[in-house]
Amino acid sequence: MGFSRPLARSSRIVIRIATGTTPRARHFSNTAPAFSSAPSKNRIYTSIRTPDELSNLLLISASTRRPLITLWTASWCASCKAVAPLIHNVVSSGAGESAGGVGYAEVQVDAATIGDLPLTYRITSMPTLMAFDRGEAQFETRLTTVDRMKDAAFLREWIETEAARRGEGGAGGAFGGGGKSLLGKWFG
Repeated sequence: MGFSRPLARSSRIVIRIATGTTPRARHFSNTAPAFSSAPSKNRIYTSIRTPDELSNLLLISASTRRPLITLWTASWCASCKAVAPLIHNVVSSGAGESAGGVGYAEVQVDAATIGDLPLTYRITSMPTLMAFDRGEAQFETRLTTVDRMKDAAFLREWIETEAARRGEGGAGGAFGGGGKSLLGKWFG
C-alpha cells in the first residue's frame, strides 16, 4: 500500500508531461448552432436486422431531432423490391433536407434475428413505409399502398411533411401522442 501513492503521483506527472497540455472543458451540443443556415443532410443507414439496431437508430433520431423513415420489407416481397430503389433515390436526392432532414433505413422483416419487431410496430402488410419521431412510431401517417410509394412526387411531399416534425411528434396514434389524444394535452 505504501507504493501505490507514489506510483499514482508519478504516473499523473508522466501523463501531463506526455500530453504537454492541461485538461480543458470540451463543449458538446447535439443541435446545430443557431447561426447555421445550411440545411441538414439526409442520412441513409444500413438495413436493420435486429431490434437493437432499430433502437440505436431511434436514439440517434431522437437526439438529433431528425425523423427516421423506415421501409419494412422482406426478401420475398416483389413490391418491396420495386419501391425500395425509388424511396432510396427520393431520400438521397434531398427530400426533406430544407426542413431539417431525415434518416432512412430498411427493416428486413424476414431476418432471422428480427424477433417480434414487426408485431411491436403493427406491421401487417409489406411494404410499409413508417416514420419515427422522438422515438415514437407515426402510425397515423404510415403508408401501405404500393401505388402511393411508386409516386415520386407524393413520396417527396410525405417525406418533407415528416421531416418538418423535427421532434414535435403528432401522429403517434397512441395515448399521449403529441396532444392529439385524450391524455396527450397533459402528457404529450
